[in-house]
Order: sequence, then structure tokens, then C-alpha cells
Amino acid sequence: MSPQYLWTTIGSISLIFLAAFESLAVTTIMPTISRDLDGEALYSLAFSSTLAAGVIGMVVAGGWADRSGPNRPLMAAMAVFVVGLALSGTATDMNVFVLGRFLQGLGSGAINVALYVVVARIYAPALHPRIFGAFAAAWVLPSLIGPPLAGVVADTVGWHWVFLGVGLLMVVAAAAIVPSLLQLRAVSGSADQRTGTGRGVLWSMVVAAGVLGISVGGEGGGAFAWPTAAVALVVVIVALRPLLPRRTLLAAVGLPATVLLRGAVAAAFFATEVYLPYLLHDVYGLSTSLSGVILTVGAVSWAAGSAVQGRLGERMSHSTTVRIGASILFVGVAVQLLTAVAALSPVVAAAGWLLAGGGMGLVFPRISTVVLSRSTERDQGFTSAAMTIADSAGGAVAIAFAGLLFTAFGSAADGGFVAALALTTVLALAAVPVAFRVRD
Repeated sequence: MSPQYLWTTIGSISLIFLAAFESLAVTTIMPTISRDLDGEALYSLAFSSTLAAGVIGMVVAGGWADRSGPNRPLMAAMAVFVVGLALSGTATDMNVFVLGRFLQGLGSGAINVALYVVVARIYAPALHPRIFGAFAAAWVLPSLIGPPLAGVVADTVGWHWVFLGVGLLMVVAAAAIVPSLLQLRAVSGSADQRTGTGRGVLWSMVVAAGVLGISVGGEGGGAFAWPTAAVALVVVIVALRPLLPRRTLLAAVGLPATVLLRGAVAAAFFATEVYLPYLLHDVYGLSTSLSGVILTVGAVSWAAGSAVQGRLGERMSHSTTVRIGASILFVGVAVQLLTAVAALSPVVAAAGWLLAGGGMGLVFPRISTVVLSRSTERDQGFTSAAMTIADSAGGAVAIAFAGLLFTAFGSAADGGFVAALALTTVLALAAVPVAFRVRD
């Protein structure tokens, strides 16, 4: 927060916060939007289109940032995001609303990647743990206020203003960070030739299509659900390879393992987060609001963990921090499986999720720090895009396959929750040895 960083910090954190707020707010008000626009048939597409567009935006922004610096891609991404908000906020037809959501995903994915490059170009390396800790908190904290605030806005002035209001605030946030971006023109230039090509964008589209294929196959159910998901998974793996550092899928020591770790912890945490409130509601009979409180517990501990690792800074090495964080995450996720298997108290589940959130708070910002420390000005966009793609694809694939297992094993009494949480526990366990292959 010193003078030379102040407005960049404020602008960057505001952009992260607003993108996260919009993402969480839509989940709350989407049933109302669907009814108003008579768009029940496009309900899931309003979410999946955003996810798919985000992967494409990450690749485009990464290559663009490596070619000419982060200023132009970030400004373009903010403009696309605001246009998407305006389209959704003024939509009177569900097709227009979905188009707006697609543009929001495109802009949001590009914003995240471009901001990582901004951090690399502007902030001293010693400050990276702190700024990434602030980014993590800015993403997590909207989970506390986003859903209820969106509900209040929708009930009072209408759901349109959830999008239009965020759009207006995005313009203000952009005004704070643009002066810093303009200063970057003089230090931008060289680019890694493997990034930002048409081939890379094409592969990102294939990844997005594959992720959607897994989700659609799972939602469709029936005899073809598993074959469809399996084929789509192979497509995703093949398409991911050119978008990630070499030997990432083999967890090679250093940068490849660091990028893979991001995908592994995201897969374990977010897939567990989907089924945990469901478990507490269906098996323990807790109300929807009370079972959702456990997500708030995880969000608060994530923010706290982010703050702790930021204050520790270089006093605790990056490799040690991610190993501790991944191990704590595994324990927290495993507690959820034990809760489902042994019918333990919901208090136990809450305590475990407190640990899981804290583990994510430690590991997530440090992964970002390590990735940038192992990047050069020629490939900061590529590596930042790779990290965020691994995050997005890992979470989406894990959620889809957890859903397939849940459906295959039937109701709660037949072990659906146990099967889904067993998968997420295995993923969390697999993340631990990967963390031990991360290097400072």
C-alpha cells in the first residue's frame, strides 16, 4: 500500500473482488432470471458458457501479454467484461442474456491472467506473497456478502441492477489501475513464440468443449454418461498438453509440478465444496441456510490462511508453504469423507472444512508466486494462463466426475455422498506428493 503501488493495488483487488462477486451473485439470482426471461431450457448453459469462454480468454490474454505487455489485454478484457454485464443487465431475452454471460467469462478469464502479469511487471518479488494473498482474499470474501446482497438487490430494484451495478463499479476500478498500465508500455516487448498463436486459441476451444462434454454427459445420465465423459476427458487431456509447460501432466520437478498442483488442489476443494452442503441438508436435515454456513467457514479460513502466508513472506519458503497447505487440505477433505462414512456430527465436518479452507489459503497464493518466480518476461502470460487453465479445468472435471459417481451410487443411503467424497479425498491425497515436487 505504499505510494508507488497504492492505486495498482486498489484497482487490481477491486477487479478481482467484482469478478468474484458477479460470479457468486449469479448463482443466487439465476432462478429469478430464468423465470423472468422464460429461459429454463438455457439455465445450465448460462453457467457452462461462462466457464468455456473463460478458458479461451485465459489463453488469448496470456499470449497477448507476452507479445505486448499486460496493459492492452487487461484494458480490452475489462471492456469485454463490462459489455457482457451490460448485455445481461439489459436483456429481455434469454439468448441475449447467455451471450452476455459468455462475454463475461471471456473478460473474466483474461482479467485474471493479465493481472498476474501486471504483478510480475510492477511489484517487487518479495511482495508477491502479499499481493497474491490479497487477491485470494478478494476472491473469497464475496462469498460472504455476494449471495445475500444480490438477493436484496433483486428483490428491491430488480436483478438487472446486479449486473449493471457491477459494470459501473468496474469502470471505477479500471480508472484506478489504468495509469499504472500506461507506464508498462516502455518495458514490454519480447514474446515467447509458442504463446498467443491461433493454434493455442484453438486448443483452448477444444479444452472448453471437452469440459462442457463431461458436464453434459453427466447431466444427461443414462447408459452413455460414462463413455461420453471418458471420451471428453481424453479430449481435455490431449488439448491441455500444448497449453501447459512441458511435462506438467507428468508432475516434473519445478514449474510443471507447480502448475499441476494448482489443478489438483482446485479439483479436490471445489468438488468437495459442491457436495458438502448437499450432504448436511439431505442426510442431517439441516436447513439450506444452515448447511450453507459451512461454506462461509471455509471462505473465512481461506482468507485467514492467505493473510498468514502473506505476512510470513520469504520467512517461510514457498516449497514448505505449499507442502504444509496441501497436507492440511488433504486432512480437511478426508474429514468430510469420514463424516459421510461414519455419520459423524456436522460440527466435525465444519472443523474439517475450516482446515481445508486454511490449507487452500496457504497453497493458492504461493503457487502463483512460484509460477511467476520461474517465469521470464517472455513467457509470464503463458505460465499465468497455464496456471489458471489448470485451476479451471481441474475443478470442472472433478465436479463432473463426482456427479457421475454420485448418480451411479444412488441416494445418500446407497453411498452417493461417500463415492463422491472418496474421489475428492483421493484427489487431495494425490496433491500432497505433487507439492513435494515444487521448488523455490
